[in-house]
Amino acid sequence: MNNKPAEITFDDFLAVDIRVGKIISAETFPQARKPAYKLLIDFGPDIGQKKSSAQITVHYSPDELVGRKVMAVINFPKRQIGPFMSEVLTLGFADESGDILLAGVEENTPIGARLL
Repeated sequence: MNNKPAEITFDDFLAVDIRVGKIISAETFPQARKPAYKLLIDFGPDIGQKKSSAQITVHYSPDELVGRKVMAVINFPKRQIGPFMSEVLTLGFADESGDILLAGVEENTPIGARLL
């Protein structure tokens, strides 16, 4: 199997708007097919607060997520997940077991900052 990704242009990369946000609430999402949390993330005054469903229950508890800075794609279409409308895609990486670890960002990175 070939795992080499397709080559893209810099303009293709810039089309994906990845921003830093701060989780202001996290709660369990029992209606999700796979274990997940419902997150409310603050991206600052220009973007505001957005909701996200994230399958990160193996490595994180809701309490430890509140106040954490995360990266998210903010310009994908909204996605209905059961009774919840997810507005952004919170980014992470799969560990050896396939469970998701959040993508990291330096603590002093301002919320709303764009990945360049």
